[in-house]
Amino acid sequence: MSKLPSIPSVSVNYEQKGTSAKSNELGMRPMQERAYQKRGEQYLLIKSPPASGKSRALMFIALDKLENQGMKQAVIIVPEKSIGSSFQDEPLTKFGFWADWTVEPMWNLCNAPGGDDGKVNSVKSFLDGDSKILVCTHATFRFAVDKFGVEAFDDRLVAIDEFHHVSANPDNKLGGHLADLMGRDKAHVVAMTGSYFRGDTEAVLHPDDEAKFDTVVYTYYEQLNGYEYLKQLDIGYYFYSGPYSDEMLAVLDPNEKTIVHIPNVNSRESTKDKIREVEHILEELGDWQGTDPATGFQLVKTAEGKILKIADLVDDDPSKRDRVSASLKDSTQKNNRDHVDIIIALGMAKEGFDWIWCEHALTVGYRSSLTEIVQIIGRATRDAPDKRKARFTNLIAEPDATEGAVVEAVNDTLKAIAASLLMEQVLAPRFEFRPKRPSNGPTEGYDYGEDGYQKDKPNVGFNGETGKIQLEINGLVEPKSEQAQRICKDDLNEVITAFVQDKNTVERGLFDEEVVPEELTQVRMGKIIKEKYPDLDGDDQEAIRQHAVAALNLIQKAKKNPASGDDGDDTPSSNTALIDGVRKFAMDVKGLDIDLIDQINPFGEAYAILAKTMSEERLKRIKEVIEAKKVSMSLDEARELSKRALKFKQEKGRLPALTAADPWEKKMAEGVAYLQRVAKEAKEEQDA
Repeated sequence: MSKLPSIPSVSVNYEQKGTSAKSNELGMRPMQERAYQKRGEQYLLIKSPPASGKSRALMFIALDKLENQGMKQAVIIVPEKSIGSSFQDEPLTKFGFWADWTVEPMWNLCNAPGGDDGKVNSVKSFLDGDSKILVCTHATFRFAVDKFGVEAFDDRLVAIDEFHHVSANPDNKLGGHLADLMGRDKAHVVAMTGSYFRGDTEAVLHPDDEAKFDTVVYTYYEQLNGYEYLKQLDIGYYFYSGPYSDEMLAVLDPNEKTIVHIPNVNSRESTKDKIREVEHILEELGDWQGTDPATGFQLVKTAEGKILKIADLVDDDPSKRDRVSASLKDSTQKNNRDHVDIIIALGMAKEGFDWIWCEHALTVGYRSSLTEIVQIIGRATRDAPDKRKARFTNLIAEPDATEGAVVEAVNDTLKAIAASLLMEQVLAPRFEFRPKRPSNGPTEGYDYGEDGYQKDKPNVGFNGETGKIQLEINGLVEPKSEQAQRICKDDLNEVITAFVQDKNTVERGLFDEEVVPEELTQVRMGKIIKEKYPDLDGDDQEAIRQHAVAALNLIQKAKKNPASGDDGDDTPSSNTALIDGVRKFAMDVKGLDIDLIDQINPFGEAYAILAKTMSEERLKRIKEVIEAKKVSMSLDEARELSKRALKFKQEKGRLPALTAADPWEKKMAEGVAYLQRVAKEAKEEQDA
């Protein structure tokens, strides 16, 4: 079978330093040590990728709060029962810590029978007793707060795993309970997440509540760069036509340990018969040999004679799925690479699922959110012996002839591109931007390339230990407030997430040939930041906008560097490809300033890759769909353009001209004219 056309969206290499798994004298890995240093904070937010050890970090912190900080009890809440196993007993003293983590069996409510609402009285019994640690689901905690109030958790640690399930939306009950808990200010809170954003673009926390948290950030770059074995991670999305199960082997290598997520039954990729879809996949892989009586795994013999052990988590029959699920959780097989070869799932094997041997996460159809995609990618990013490469593949159905299907296909394509852009940011070293000034000098720990730091040129420094790229930019606005500084330092990915999830922005950036880049980088990004951080002043909002646009666009420009593949396949030749690309771009331009960065279409490189893969006819059809939805200027856009026009007047001494050759100047002038026309029409109405 021929290979499917691929979009080589993201491919990154790491140094295999081995530091991620090294422990200090207390048995703490680097991320855990970083978090433990802030154990005295009342509100602590840990942002750290899968497999970095968040669960154990919480154990260290919780034990200290119980022993040394006056907390009566620790309540650990997880999104689903299966994740409760992450907090089972751990002999921490064996590795140097001063206490062990012990959860009495009756107080791990994730293992208790019955529904979440039926466990509420157990929570009350725990709170009234002398036991120290309770583990329950988010739902059980919500029911308990509903019944007993937040005051029942006074003087206790409430630790929230997979914190992105919380939302500042008033309809999100967990978010509401957390706000009440913090408003009362008598409990301690530790929140942990590997993806601090939500698929529905809602804010996780209200800005006032978020400002109370002290944040520990451990990046994907730090985690993967410190692995001992895993060196390369590839992320790509692929288009197919016809039933996906017929095309599966074009991207599925039976010799790779793989998790396959088949499409939701309500999606256009689904045949609406999930059982038959699994059977079809098994048939494509080889000849069925029966079911292993001990594990429940399906046994399939490939054409090469290899017997594949395949775990089917799609079949709803409890007697079958529970046996398969139990076999996958068997702790005695955790380090056995040959225990299972392929896992086929629908709603399972995502968040919190731990299979270190997974080399390929293959997902059919776009999932419900960017958060879910990041979680699925995390299944493949565990370090394991002889596992040098891992990949994530998203199979997406091509648009077909019918209008409705084309619109849906366009949406899926846009979401896949958004996920790709986001993952490029998540996996890259972090940027540290600073204005270019004559007084600047080199910073200790940064490598500025062969020629070193130079006063008269843009300087790009790289710190391999911290995984930071330092870049000097002319005209860069610096954040003034503490909150804006924190956002520019730690939260740019959350800003970029909101930007790439804005469908209108992505549509115009990819398919509107008349779009002026500044409409996206200044107007759209500016609007998103004002909505996201309404309490910040204009200068701080502009600083965040500039930092976010610079981070997004510089990574896109870095992909053009020859070090990223001379043959045009966009595959990095070394772990220095990104920094080489950023450095080359900075040196190739006459002067690196924020105006130049604003003039880059953030989606230009994504479109170039898309055009290489999708047929001209399909691409034209998508453009037609986008064009049909094109709307005239909105009042909000006109206002933002008018503000930019005033800034233009301050700098140039005149207002932008409608006849200007520069498209951005012309666009600003159109915004002013639109507002003037609206004001005139309103006055005429009033006079009439």
